[in-house]
Amino acid sequence: MPEPGPTSVQSRLADAVALVAARTRLTHPEPHGDTGPGTTGAEALGTLVPRNGVESPAPADPAAPVLERLLRGPTGLGTAGLYPTWSEETPPLREAEPTSEGTPVPGLYHHPVVPPDPARVEEVSRRIKRWAVDEVQAYPPEWEDQFDGFSVGRYMVACHPDAPTVDHLMVAARLMVAENVLDDCYCEDHGGSPVGLGSRLLLAHTALDPVLTTAEYEQPWAESLQSDAPRRAYRSAMRYFTERATPAQADRYRHDMARLHLGYLAEAAWAEADHVPEVWEYLAMRQFNNFRPCPTITDTVGGYELPADAHARPEMQRVIALASNATTIVNDLYSYTKELDSPGRHLNLPVVIAEREGATDRDAYLKAVELHNDLMHAFESEAAALAAALPVPSVLRFLRGVAVWVDGNHHWHQTNTYRYSLPDFW
Repeated sequence: MPEPGPTSVQSRLADAVALVAARTRLTHPEPHGDTGPGTTGAEALGTLVPRNGVESPAPADPAAPVLERLLRGPTGLGTAGLYPTWSEETPPLREAEPTSEGTPVPGLYHHPVVPPDPARVEEVSRRIKRWAVDEVQAYPPEWEDQFDGFSVGRYMVACHPDAPTVDHLMVAARLMVAENVLDDCYCEDHGGSPVGLGSRLLLAHTALDPVLTTAEYEQPWAESLQSDAPRRAYRSAMRYFTERATPAQADRYRHDMARLHLGYLAEAAWAEADHVPEVWEYLAMRQFNNFRPCPTITDTVGGYELPADAHARPEMQRVIALASNATTIVNDLYSYTKELDSPGRHLNLPVVIAEREGATDRDAYLKAVELHNDLMHAFESEAAALAAALPVPSVLRFLRGVAVWVDGNHHWHQTNTYRYSLPDFW
């Protein structure tokens, strides 16, 4: 596997200048179909590391206009490295437009997306429902309306517009549904409870990270993976994922799921003790109980690999964490009224701010919007700095992929009027 970048600051900056110059001469294509990547400016962008370890031309990235925000915020050498390059033979890409469906949170810093391809949305929706209902029996008939209302297909296509095929999108869709099945059944509405959660999470995690034990006890463990919907969904989704992911990508995902489960346990401990954490404690929990497992697989879904040593860099870890934290606060804001209407007390950022800082509900909500915006600006600044310092094709594409996932996540929340409505604070 090639090294993740040049060996000197001088060569990195020279490469950045060359990439910027090349990009100014190129235009953007229409999103490619399911037959594979379209024509690309491989001469300017170089090569990516796909899952088989063989270098290949960089595939088209139809989400390029969305990433102009990395120039509207932080600017300077390297920020243009977040743009893809394209062949001059291809037509320009549609511009992202504000959607007429749903209302964005007023004052929330976000970016419009290119509308998700309706054909892909329909196909992913059909396949994921068949998998969830028929293959792993994750949802009984009485939950069908809730499953349909979640709009998994639209979510995944909006977040991964550069996926080469629907099969790649299905990798992300299965993992997303499996995570939500576990959250519903172990933590939330459909039988969830903080009591005994640690044991349930540990056993479910073995569907992602298999137990190595003696022959005598391997069979009962294997049989346990079929004992409830979360474990069936985890096991199946992980099997499909590892068929496309490299060992390093799979290990990265397992680690991020362990982070997620640790966050679940902290929130459960607070619920058992009827404790409202300090705002800083809540934000610490949200760095673990957040969307991180979703954007961190953007390279697998895109059909390439961010090398493990590039992923492990502290700068990259900060970018991923900031993006994940910001997108999770988006969920807090859009699900605010839904959670208030649910039984019991649901912790979210506005609720914690109101209780711990003595703010009104409205002021607490508006402060949460400001905190989200601060995190978004920090994410974009960190991403631009990393692009300037390490303008390597796989790094640049991964940064674009995370940024596009952030925007797709907001688009899904804003447009999912089945699940969400805004409070009357304006």
